[in-house]
Amino acid sequence: MRSFLSAVLIVLAAVLVPLGAISTWTKTEIGDRDRYVSAMAPLAGNDAVRTAVATRVTDAIMTNIDVGPLQAPVASLVGGAVRSFTTTSAFQGVWNTANRAAHASVEAALTQNGGGNNVRIDLAPAIEQIKNELEAQGVPFANEIPVEPTDLTVVESTKLGPVRTVFRWLQRIGVWGAIAVPVVAVGAVFAAPRRRRALIGVGLGLAVGAVVLHVLVAVGRSLTLDGLPADSDPAAAGAVYDALTDSLSAAAWGVLAFGLLLALGAWLTGRRLRRERPETEAPRPGPESAGSPGRS
Repeated sequence: MRSFLSAVLIVLAAVLVPLGAISTWTKTEIGDRDRYVSAMAPLAGNDAVRTAVATRVTDAIMTNIDVGPLQAPVASLVGGAVRSFTTTSAFQGVWNTANRAAHASVEAALTQNGGGNNVRIDLAPAIEQIKNELEAQGVPFANEIPVEPTDLTVVESTKLGPVRTVFRWLQRIGVWGAIAVPVVAVGAVFAAPRRRRALIGVGLGLAVGAVVLHVLVAVGRSLTLDGLPADSDPAAAGAVYDALTDSLSAAAWGVLAFGLLLALGAWLTGRRLRRERPETEAPRPGPESAGSPGRS
């Protein structure tokens, strides 16, 4: 019965690894605005994101101005100004501000039903900065550029229907899923009649759970990119997904390494003890010496 209980707890610990990691992630990473902005901040230096932002901002600006036969050279001028702006430190501030505002759309897309809750980043602050720079350079049409909401859509909400129920459920679990992993693992060891063997099982179970977490992150990435709107940039969306799930990937690698080291350490310790036991134990008396008197 103790062996059976230990085996059940080992399996439960393996299941709780991906469940606990993702539930903690939904609560502390996606549910917290500051941590969300911190996760997205490095993308201001990502080439794919810069290109997607520059393309979207340039298109938005040129859609709202008409300079007749000079449209093509003006578009080239604006595009160059936008691309140059995305390499400045000012763009980092604009990017952080835009993502702080976008956090609301992320939560809405993952928790609220409806097709209008796309995950989108409003690039209006970037357009305003570009407009100011062009005006400072004395470009004649710069004052005609309207600063209007300009969305960079990252995920289409209609593709998130099956995810919403799971996401809300995981948010309710929160960090308790991750806390349960070591509790259940320790219980599996103490319940086992052979604890060293249980340690090996716990280590392998944690490693299996980490591999499952890796697979789930990869499958989620594939589903996210498959659900992109036609005018979205897959490279930029992939960079956003990788940034948001970076903590999950790091957790998976950490648990995998810990689980394998735990299993290997317990196995090597058992082998060493088995080798040392014949040398440390006194030999048992044989049947002849036990049953007959000693000879002079």
